[in-house]
Amino acid sequence: VQLVESGGGAVRAGESLRLSCAASGITFRSYSMGWFRQKPGLGREGVAAIDSDRAGGLASYSDPVKGRFTASIDDAKKILYLEMSNLRPEDTAMYFCAIDEGFRLLGQQGWIEERFFTNWGQGTQVTVS
Repeated sequence: VQLVESGGGAVRAGESLRLSCAASGITFRSYSMGWFRQKPGLGREGVAAIDSDRAGGLASYSDPVKGRFTASIDDAKKILYLEMSNLRPEDTAMYFCAIDEGFRLLGQQGWIEERFFTNWGQGTQVTVS
């Protein structure tokens, strides 16, 4: 599976941004995808996990982004989105998407942890000033 993120950029606090993650080579119709971010000098932190429609379509979010960020999957196009609103300077980070085809229902379970995801994109930078 290959993942390619896009949509990052520089915005002002309070503004919105939508990230996309195009996936290719997905084998199964039931899978989970996730968004993670990494701030300079820190490890990668989970942002959101979402299950494909065939797996129930549920999503979970980390506390810092809950209520501001929304993940969704266009199953037909195999694109994962992250709608980010009311952005804050502390949201500045490199954002990565990831996928797990192990049918572990990570969105439903709320398991937004790196160890559950097997394939990763290269990241897209988001800067909020």
